[in-house]
Amino acid sequence: MYNTTRRKFINQMGMTAIGFAGSSLLFPLLQGCNTSVRKPLNIVFILADDFGWNQAGYHKVTDFYETPNIDRIAREGMYFTDAYSASPVCSPARASIMTGKNPARLHLTDYIPGGLFPHEKLTVPKMEPSLPLEEKLLPEYLQDQGYVCGHFGKWHLQPDRLFDEPGRFHDPQYRGFDDVLHIAKPERDHDPYDDPHSVEAITQRSLRFLENNKDNPFFLYIPHSVVHRPLIEEAKLIEKYNNKPDVENPINNPVMGAMIERMDKGIGRILDKIDRLGIRENTVVIFASCNGGLLECPVWGKKSSQYPLRGGKAMLFEGGIRVPFCIRWPGVIEPGTKCTALVIWDDFLPTILDMVGYRPDMQERDGMNLTPLLEGADSLDRDALYWHYPHYHHLGYKPSGAIRMGDYKLIEWYEETLWGLPDQVSLYNLKEDIGETNDLSRVLPELAVEMRSRLHRWRRSVNAQEMRRNPHYDPQRADHRLGAM
Repeated sequence: MYNTTRRKFINQMGMTAIGFAGSSLLFPLLQGCNTSVRKPLNIVFILADDFGWNQAGYHKVTDFYETPNIDRIAREGMYFTDAYSASPVCSPARASIMTGKNPARLHLTDYIPGGLFPHEKLTVPKMEPSLPLEEKLLPEYLQDQGYVCGHFGKWHLQPDRLFDEPGRFHDPQYRGFDDVLHIAKPERDHDPYDDPHSVEAITQRSLRFLENNKDNPFFLYIPHSVVHRPLIEEAKLIEKYNNKPDVENPINNPVMGAMIERMDKGIGRILDKIDRLGIRENTVVIFASCNGGLLECPVWGKKSSQYPLRGGKAMLFEGGIRVPFCIRWPGVIEPGTKCTALVIWDDFLPTILDMVGYRPDMQERDGMNLTPLLEGADSLDRDALYWHYPHYHHLGYKPSGAIRMGDYKLIEWYEETLWGLPDQVSLYNLKEDIGETNDLSRVLPELAVEMRSRLHRWRRSVNAQEMRRNPHYDPQRADHRLGAM
């Protein structure tokens, strides 16, 4: 197989450990055995926001949403059935992509700035107010290798939105990006005909970046705010989705459908531009979602279901963390490949650095290199995935942590644990019960104990910040949640 030959060839040449110096000379080797391909590898990373697993057309849950260009990436590359965000909310997930570290290790475990819930059963630990400056980020590593890096869209790793002030070292222009467009989510009354989520602005800047850097190695990061609240689109496009069959199904949201169509068309223009510039063969394209989709927010329109997954954004049920992920790498990934291995957003940094032939010595790293999977391997030597969400959220359920081992997933509920209440954990077999409807914690108590113990050991190993019982708990003022799950 072509990609197996690629790795064997590199090993035979004695190139298994590529350091900081001289790696640019190795790009021809890292593009496969075809010696006519001698250009460095470009990376285009498209990140949607609150885009649900069931909204990607290639998952074939519903044909309501129109995602032909996202599906094109999957069809021409590989898609992952069991890909996970590192967090059920925005900022921690983005931090994990940029650092290769789990949010628990970073002490950045909620969206910035987080919510205040002083009367709940537990106190929320103090969190980093922004992505720590001492962390070296993915674009900074790539700059070391001569890459030009562009960021067009949502950052959400800074303490505020004063984007235009100088000397803001938390902003992307100081964290490895050479060309930057900041966006923030619109107000609820934003004119729907005035590009409220900046899809057109993001697309235009991305196209210009591609044109200007077609002869340079580049990293193009495109973090959209679609389909984050507020749900806003042009009336005519929304009407198209209102008139679709099965519109009353809770998984089918007309406003989201309109927003997703606009984003997908922008993605198509970017893919077409890559083809026209003649850089398709040395350009990797990644599509992923920041975290799971909304479950319910009546203020912003009709409810949204993540079926067949349970829950949604701000929850450690599958609907909050299992997300779309597909990647196209011409000449390496066999087109139309499906991968069922467990992957998480911590994996992006080590994977991208390996793809471009750069393997710096990093003392702390939680992610794994996915390149073997992209080259045809069935699995990684990975024992488990972990999550830590010690927070309350107005769209969420309860503070919790989780571990997935093989087909099994255990969720620990922090309120029940710290107050000594029953039902402290829930255990599910996701292969047989993707909707997490059948709690096996009493049926398989030994497995539940083992997984919970491993979860606790992991939290200690990354120095995760823990919740505590709240001495100011007031049950009369402590109802933040949507309702029972």
